Amino acid sequence: MNLNDHLFMWNHAFIQVMDIRHVTMNDGEKLQAYLLPASAFLYTVRGHAKVRLNHQHYDVNRFYLFHGGKGMLLHIEAVEELLYYLILYKATLSLPYRRDQEHVLEGENPFQSHYAFSPRYPLTLFDKVERLDKEWKEASEWGKMQVRSIFYQFVCELLWQVEQQGIRPVHANLAAIATDYIHEHYREPLTLDSIAEWIECSTGHLSRLFKSKMKKSPIYYLGQVRVDRTAELLATTDATLQEIAERVGLSDAHSLSRTFKKYRGISPARYRKMQVHLQHDQKLPYSMQGFAVLQRNSNLYTDIENHYQYKSRGEIFMLNKNKVAIMTVLMCLSLMLSACSSLAQTTSSRSSQASEQQTTEDKQAAAEVKTRTVSTPRGDVEVPLEPKRVAADQYMGYLLKLGIIPVGVRTLMLNESWIKQSGIPEETLKGIADLGDKFPMNLEKLVDLQPDLIIGSVAEHIDQYEKIGTTVFLPYWVELSTAGPLDKFRSISEIFGKQEEAEKWIAEYQTKVEKARKQIKGVIKPGETVSVVQISEKAVFVLAAKGGNYGSTTIYEMLKLPPTKNALEMKEGFESISLEALPEYLGDHVFIYNSSKEVTEGFLNSAIWKTTKAAKKGQFYIYGNMYNDEFLMEDPYSLELQLSTIVDLLLSKHKK
Repeated sequence: MNLNDHLFMWNHAFIQVMDIRHVTMNDGEKLQAYLLPASAFLYTVRGHAKVRLNHQHYDVNRFYLFHGGKGMLLHIEAVEELLYYLILYKATLSLPYRRDQEHVLEGENPFQSHYAFSPRYPLTLFDKVERLDKEWKEASEWGKMQVRSIFYQFVCELLWQVEQQGIRPVHANLAAIATDYIHEHYREPLTLDSIAEWIECSTGHLSRLFKSKMKKSPIYYLGQVRVDRTAELLATTDATLQEIAERVGLSDAHSLSRTFKKYRGISPARYRKMQVHLQHDQKLPYSMQGFAVLQRNSNLYTDIENHYQYKSRGEIFMLNKNKVAIMTVLMCLSLMLSACSSLAQTTSSRSSQASEQQTTEDKQAAAEVKTRTVSTPRGDVEVPLEPKRVAADQYMGYLLKLGIIPVGVRTLMLNESWIKQSGIPEETLKGIADLGDKFPMNLEKLVDLQPDLIIGSVAEHIDQYEKIGTTVFLPYWVELSTAGPLDKFRSISEIFGKQEEAEKWIAEYQTKVEKARKQIKGVIKPGETVSVVQISEKAVFVLAAKGGNYGSTTIYEMLKLPPTKNALEMKEGFESISLEALPEYLGDHVFIYNSSKEVTEGFLNSAIWKTTKAAKKGQFYIYGNMYNDEFLMEDPYSLELQLSTIVDLLLSKHKK
């Protein structure tokens, strides 16, 4: 132990004594699986006991002192009458000191460390503990101040004796603490944040340590605990899936079924059926156990509702006791010896097949699904390392550019203008299911697709998606602004671990952007500004320099065309203004997004527009059609087309 580090932390921490308990345990009495609710000192002063703290065992006689951090598991079994004191306390560090001593907090945190020893001067410590207990019981304001003063004296004496005796505290095993907490609280709606908060460490630090020790993430381990308990309940009770789900901390039967399949490779219903057959086989007389495999029901339906499964290999026999009896009689007849031999071979073959199937399922159950942690606005999410069935309500172009073919998207995605020019095979696109043209996606169709990952872009629908499968929330719009398209692409790539592929395309795209800037150099004169507007029947929308859509990112951020002061100062991605206020917002060059032919023509013929500088000089550019063009989305395919379109518009005007 680095004593100076520990002293520094004790000197700069705010200490609150939470409770002081004076406990007597009779012979044979036990305290089992007690999770320390705060950092604690345990001081035995009389008797004999077996103590287990932080999964380490101690045989304790009279004076023995323990320290443990919050969340450590404590067991006590009194061999002879035991008398002990338990002091619970909480240490809070101010932020500056937390930063300065981060290596201590994530290493030898004195408030989380574990040590146990027999003090060389036990009565000095006993005197302070006895006084603490007395003042605590008085519960007066004066008593509280005395408690704090005596507690510091106790800690000073303790640290001195620890140093003198060369005691080396053991690092808190946060992975073990987390597993204990998960086993105790798996019935509750736990998250990585809630586990880390209870243990009082960062989510990142907990994840790293847990994966290092357990070779899996805390959330994956939580799912494993829930599934193991589910398997026990399926095998030993007739509880419904909904009842079991509520018992093991899952929201509903559907979530239970999906989670169980993920870990065990089969549905809960099929697992229960297998357990029933296994128990039935074990109850049969030995001479009849060879026939038990033939009593399996015909699987005319798969585990997925309404999916009929026809078995063309022949009939699956259903044998009951009468048939077994008849078979036994027939076996005695010499005329049926060959038939019996055939039946025995068939039975053996089927038993072998069932055994192989069981082995395969056991292997599937043992195989851990590899995951990665993805940070989202709703917290960290554990996603499959290589998801095979991805559904998304946006972002189809981003996914396809990364080589990921979604199983389902919204209708709009399937009709984007860039598709015909993308070179993506038509057969590939036909395999992508249409999940409707609204938000949220069609939930019934989504369930049928059995996605292992869903990407949602609208916050209010994420809860619905999460009931169906693992969901990552990646907002397309935040309030009235949208993130830059390259940032979106990077965010998508991080979900799948394809950052290298994303950066490669970005580098290629930026090369094209540089070439485009050179092509249009001189079209926008020094000192001139550019506006981007969208016209509707009732209002005019002016796009901001940042956070806008409809090609404004390509115009302002990629091509670096100079925005007006108003566009620069907009707090959101756009502003809605009246037609009368339009001249105040317009620059020397104006890009007009074509909402509809009639509306655009009406705008161009208006007296207000005709008085503007852009109208008089002919420095305006009509683009888009609002229904099916490259400016509706900002995926890589659309960005490439936008760049080409904007350059062509500017050069065509310049040549004239």
